[in-house]
Amino acid sequence: MSHALSLEPPLSLTERAVAQLRADILSTRLAPGEVISEAMAAERLELGKAPIRAALARLGEEGLVTSVPRRGWVVSLVTIRDIHEVFDLRLMLEPEAARRAAGRVDAEMLQRLDGICAAGYDPTDAASAMAFLQANKAFHVAIAELSGNARLARQIARLLDESTRMLVLGLSRRDRTGEMAHEHHALVEALALGRGEEAARLMHGQVAESRTMVVAALTAPEAGIAI
Repeated sequence: MSHALSLEPPLSLTERAVAQLRADILSTRLAPGEVISEAMAAERLELGKAPIRAALARLGEEGLVTSVPRRGWVVSLVTIRDIHEVFDLRLMLEPEAARRAAGRVDAEMLQRLDGICAAGYDPTDAASAMAFLQANKAFHVAIAELSGNARLARQIARLLDESTRMLVLGLSRRDRTGEMAHEHHALVEALALGRGEEAARLMHGQVAESRTMVVAALTAPEAGIAI
């Protein structure tokens, strides 16, 4: 009798380094403008320099770090232009994804994700903030996948990764998690009832309000954002 188990293949050393460094950048544990040396990253992650070097090159392709001669790698700054470009694209894509997802929704799944996001977070705890924002990403990606367009879902997932760091910085100055949870609940209802236009309108409002929060928080005099 076979007892073979279906296991996920282990991550390569480079993939482990990419995942950890990306998480540290998105959570702002590695802050915008911070220098990352291969030696320090290798010691902290307990990995060799080769996977760290490959991981930083991949994150450079994603725009999260920049190679600087004689300094190593620097965590990319968050600029006002970055914010508007990312959220402009989200406003173009996510309402359409919500419109297409209406009536095709596994309401139980979305209600579960809605409940995770409703839990809120402790703004003084970086891990708690990231857990909330990962649940928020999962919620939005689930809707994008239900649109039936896999490429659309992949683009939205990447944009959500880019906006996560912006939301971490914004939520550190204004807790909007309660509002976001309420918005999610209303969106779930529209999707479950097949109300495509309403779902698109609600999604547009959510993304637009998040952009307003981020811009307001990060253009405050004490924020020190690059303009």
